[in-house]
Formats: sequence, C-alpha cells, structure tokens
Amino acid sequence: MKLIVGLGNPGKAYEGTRHNMGFDVIDILLQRWKFVLNKKDFHSEYGKIFIDDEEVILLKPQTFMNLSGMAVLDFTSYFHIDLEDILIVYDDLDLPPGKIRIREKGSSGGQKGMESILLYMHTDEIQRIRIGIGKATMNTVDYVLGKPSPEERELIRLAQEKAADACETFVRFGFEKAKAKHS
Repeated sequence: MKLIVGLGNPGKAYEGTRHNMGFDVIDILLQRWKFVLNKKDFHSEYGKIFIDDEEVILLKPQTFMNLSGMAVLDFTSYFHIDLEDILIVYDDLDLPPGKIRIREKGSSGGQKGMESILLYMHTDEIQRIRIGIGKATMNTVDYVLGKPSPEERELIRLAQEKAADACETFVRFGFEKAKAKHS
C-alpha cells in the first residue's frame, strides 16, 4: 500500500493559493487516474485505487496546514503504513516557482504542515516532494495564502505536473527511481 499526501488548506477560500500545491497535485492525479476522493475519516478526505496491482491512497488532510501531522499519524497508524510507503507533497518558499525537489528526509524548512507531520510522526525520515513557490514578496502568511501571478502560475503548473509524474513513478517503481528520474 502506498500513501500520497497532498498538503493544503480545505475550503474554497484557499483554492489556487500557493499553500495548496499538495492539494493541486492530488487533483492532477485524480484527473489522470479518473477517480475521486470518496471517503472522509481520520481528519481527511481520501480515496483508494489500484495501480499495477498496488493499492494507492490519495489523501488531503482537512485539519488545515498547521495540524497536518494529526491527520497523517491517525491515517498511517490505523492502516499500518510503513514510512517508506508514504510520500508528502507540499509548497516550498526556498525554491523558485517551477522547481521541485525530491528528498527522503530532512527538516521541515519552516513549512508548517511538514513541521507538524515530523512532530506527530517523531521522525524526519519522511519522503517528500517540495514544489517551489518562490520567496515571499510580502508578509509570509499573506504570500503563501495568496494566488500566484499568471507568469508564476504557469511555472507552478508545470512543476505540479512534474511532481505528479514523480508520484506515479513512486507508485510503480519506488522512491529511489522517482528521485533519480525527476530531481
């Protein structure tokens, strides 16, 4: 069983914001794989699908970004999902728009959702894909909760597609192959 978690904030007010990069990648995968998130539990919306005989769960925590760890811990504990089968997708201020970075471990880099996950899971060895949104040009909270300019939006859209490609490689061939092919 593989778990792909896209971080974001629930609700229409947050759609299309820089902080919802993870939710957007989940939406790309849902569209590609032609299914929906049809379950609500564990402080999340999620759906299960089989890809090449591998059970894959796509998850959007509904706790708001700063408490994402609660949803991930509840879900992984209930389903007994191993750390090497989890992939977290989220936004990153330290990467320029259009860039992604794939890592198997590390700090949160100040991203509050990832910080919460590391805290709740008691480890920094969690695989992740970070999508660049660029340095804040204003108050950080206003920036991440704001919408990108049209120019940034196109770069970010391409990065989200690349992140979705990496998620598919993770499901089919494992994390190391995804990192080698898409970094």
